[in-house]
Amino acid sequence: MACDLFFPTARVTVPCVNISPGTGTARAARRGRCVQSDLMPKPDELIVDIAARVESGQSTQMSLTVVTGGAVITGRLAPEAVWRQRVSEVLTDSAHLGEFSAVFDTPPKQDGRPTHLHFHVARILQGTVGIPETGGMYRVAIEDVGAWTVGDFSYSDH
Repeated sequence: MACDLFFPTARVTVPCVNISPGTGTARAARRGRCVQSDLMPKPDELIVDIAARVESGQSTQMSLTVVTGGAVITGRLAPEAVWRQRVSEVLTDSAHLGEFSAVFDTPPKQDGRPTHLHFHVARILQGTVGIPETGGMYRVAIEDVGAWTVGDFSYSDH
């Protein structure tokens, strides 16, 4: 089996490799015009340190923008406990989803370095719009972050 790689000036065919994740190699799969791997990259230590500081300081003021899975998410980070509490409150207020609030009432596990970023007042950037406009609650695995920058993006009509 072969996978096609597309470069601006040429098309190259290379063999696909099928090997289990976690063995140090990956299965390449063609997805449109790019090749993806089943393996996750090693998380960036800088972003892990940022997440750890947010967790230890109980701060909700650190703004961050990340690229993950092709989406751009921008907003403020919150400690996991604060994030869980807010999600629980939102679900409790819902007539249809109230029963799920208990899932978020359990305290977070404090075993080692953070593995996720917890965004609040966050938006997924799509063209010239941030969705939702008022901001949402997102949990992103740090190992899935492909790029990031400090600060958040906001829109202006000017």
